[in-house]
Amino acid sequence: MEGGRAARAACLAGPIAVFLAWLVIAVSVSVNPWFSIWRNAFSDLGGPQARYPWVYNYGLVAVASLVITYGACMVDAGLNKFHYVGGSFFMVAGLFLAMVGIYHEGTYPHVFVSQWFFYQADLSVLAWGVGSLRAGHRSAGYVEVAIALGGPLGAAMIRWPSDATLEAYGIALIDVFAILAYYELTRVTRHSTPLTVGTSR
Repeated sequence: MEGGRAARAACLAGPIAVFLAWLVIAVSVSVNPWFSIWRNAFSDLGGPQARYPWVYNYGLVAVASLVITYGACMVDAGLNKFHYVGGSFFMVAGLFLAMVGIYHEGTYPHVFVSQWFFYQADLSVLAWGVGSLRAGHRSAGYVEVAIALGGPLGAAMIRWPSDATLEAYGIALIDVFAILAYYELTRVTRHSTPLTVGTSR
């Protein structure tokens, strides 16, 4: 039972990451009144011109630690190999998110790590969605696959007024996935024996 409770507690990292990410953005915007979602990118809040850029950059690293923890929960509680792959990609996405805070705007790797955070997250959602379909979670699986396909299609087909609006779109899709996957994960852990990575299911 203790293992099951620990798994459920680790899964809470997902919803907490959703809340903390927007809190970090909101606080960063509040101390940088020049910021406009219609003209800027969120990364401007952590760049050299920002006031208290550490709020945004360190905040992203904190969110990234939760994303990695959540990815580990996804691997631990997943029902099949597609779920394991999805959780693994989510952990990698967390590593790239941490690097977004470390290599802030104005540094050479920033654009690369920012883009790859979204790429890895999209791969995670797609793999997890396929795993959910194979596990019989059809409603969740269809929504997750739609999110995975809608992310890049929306980014390419919609004329976004700024990088921040595009980023908000991508983050919102990841948020929906994280909460939906949390529902799936807690349903699994609530009705299962203690979970360990690599358990045959």
